[in-house]
Amino acid sequence: MSAEHAEQAPLVSHLIELRNRMLKIVVVILVIFFGLYAFANDLYLIVSEPLRSLLPAGSTLIATEVASPFLAPLKLTFALAVLVSIPFTLYQIWSFIAPALYKEERSVAIPLLISSVFLFYAGIVFAYYVVLPLIFGFFTTVGPGEVAVMTDINNYLNFVLKLFFAFGVTFEIPVATYLLIKAGVTTVDSLSKKRPYVFLGCFVVGMLITPPDIFSQTLLAIPMWLLFELGLLAGRTVPVEADEEEESAQQA
Repeated sequence: MSAEHAEQAPLVSHLIELRNRMLKIVVVILVIFFGLYAFANDLYLIVSEPLRSLLPAGSTLIATEVASPFLAPLKLTFALAVLVSIPFTLYQIWSFIAPALYKEERSVAIPLLISSVFLFYAGIVFAYYVVLPLIFGFFTTVGPGEVAVMTDINNYLNFVLKLFFAFGVTFEIPVATYLLIKAGVTTVDSLSKKRPYVFLGCFVVGMLITPPDIFSQTLLAIPMWLLFELGLLAGRTVPVEADEEEESAQQA
């Protein structure tokens, strides 16, 4: 075998392994999807409960498109299948990259992997039980009394899934902050000095992701900032290198 073929062999084997793991992820998502599809309408009722419980008497969710009663629960079921499969997906990603990591890196990565899954789900739970009731409670009371609130089921689902994803990703901030500090990209002191800019950036992100009102923006921005502070606390557990300590002492 030539040197060129010898170099290509490991690459091909890695690509084959990556393909197999991606196929496993797709299969698991499809299995979960078909398992949940029988309960698609019930799942939609659960997801829409934060709004339906606050609608005035005589108001209800409506379908403005012919296919919406079928497509909205279908879309929700697929989204839930992807969310439920996240632990398995991350495990497959971990299994693919773990052989290339050092023992110390693997010992740190496993807790971070578990924390990432927990925080992502915690963000979705926070959005469902805290944010959605507050937002819908505000929206359903500020309108004119003569206007009946009737939201399209597809538009509602898009709005909710967007918030679920936004808060799920937002709750990953402590892990991202810790990884930046652990990798030496930045330090706790450097991030602490940038706290005012981070605080402002949280509100900018909240403005871009949430509906165009200060109430919704604040509900996302404040948790983002608190999670950033949590990441700084976790970052303080990272050992400081000797040269960094010297540099900090000189700056002091």
